[in-house]
Amino acid sequence: MSWLSRPATDTHITHGRRLWLYVLAGLILLFLMLPTLIVIPMSFSESQYLEFPPREWSLRWYRNYFNSTAWMQATVTSFKAGFLTMIVATLFGTMAAYGLHAARLRFSGLILGILLTPIIVPVILVGIGIFYVYVKIKLVNSLIGLVLAHTMLAIPIVMMVVSSALKSFDMNQERVARSLGASRIRAFFLVTLPQIRFSVISGAVLAFLTSFDEVIVSLFVSGGANSTLTRNMFNALRDQIDPTIAAISTLVVLLTSMLLAISQFLGNDQHR
Repeated sequence: MSWLSRPATDTHITHGRRLWLYVLAGLILLFLMLPTLIVIPMSFSESQYLEFPPREWSLRWYRNYFNSTAWMQATVTSFKAGFLTMIVATLFGTMAAYGLHAARLRFSGLILGILLTPIIVPVILVGIGIFYVYVKIKLVNSLIGLVLAHTMLAIPIVMMVVSSALKSFDMNQERVARSLGASRIRAFFLVTLPQIRFSVISGAVLAFLTSFDEVIVSLFVSGGANSTLTRNMFNALRDQIDPTIAAISTLVVLLTSMLLAISQFLGNDQHR
């Protein structure tokens, strides 16, 4: 029996009848990956300009990145901001999602919509609003200001991920633990959290990546010694065509892929 004649689902639809769907999915994936497939070879070019395909291959722009004090300082700032944002956003996002799910408030949908506002409103408007407030309280170009701004964008993402997990969780298990004497907090950590931990981890990874990849709000609130990597990349692309950007983009893609792969591995390990 050939692969095309084998059933693809329990309804006995064969792979052959789904061949058009596989081709369409492959074309969509190619379309989404094409920019990355172009940037990666460009990062290994010897030319001082961005060119594809490279005429000569070199690690020149990777060396330029790792030997640059400005790029390294921006990278450290981005990792600091991403790590702190991940901690704060995961904590408060999980608390908010659990609170709305457990409380069963009459207006919980409205409250959820308000909490999701930062990712619904155009991010440039969010950046302008944050900048105006930060000027008043003198948080512009500070690490704590950057973390708070990124946390505002990351909390709704964590909430959506954790909320989806809580919808499939049976709250009666937690109620049983509380009926046996456990406090709500203890019941959450012993019963609920272990069963939704993959969603919490996924939310944490997405919170880190939200901060690490964010550029628009960073343009408004970061700068000087606390300038982020993405802000410096945007400025370098605007002021001059620096192929170092391609090298950094390749490393960011590798970092993002690695974190997502780790989160998926942990998720698969949980479901075994």
